[in-house]
Amino acid sequence: MIKILLCCAGGFSSSSLSTKLEKEIKESNLQNEFYIEFSPFLLSLSKISEFDIIVCCPHLRLEVQKLVKESNPDIPIYILPPRMYGVIYFKDLALDVTDIIDMYNKNKTNPVHFPGEEHTLRITRNVAYRNYKK
Repeated sequence: MIKILLCCAGGFSSSSLSTKLEKEIKESNLQNEFYIEFSPFLLSLSKISEFDIIVCCPHLRLEVQKLVKESNPDIPIYILPPRMYGVIYFKDLALDVTDIIDMYNKNKTNPVHFPGEEHTLRITRNVAYRNYKK
């Protein structure tokens, strides 16, 4: 099972997004494969050991850089593309999360990003990276 911690600044947008994604997990009968929980970003460090990946809202990019510099967590951190964050579907998130975990396990560098997506705010896709056609 992949356990995902979804973070935003205060937990407000991530809580509603997490509820939507939990519903999609249940509707797709993926409860044995994925678990998602939301948290304000500032509380994420206290929960890191319980999760396989931290997925952050796009507006947290500076906070993520600071976290990585100061404490370098030993799980992957992924910053969602802005357009994906607004209309996310769990099937796309699941693909990205699986790919990000694989990438992290190969090089242990955070935050993890896909090739060509070093600048989060410039990413225009709203689907999983592997399904995106430029």
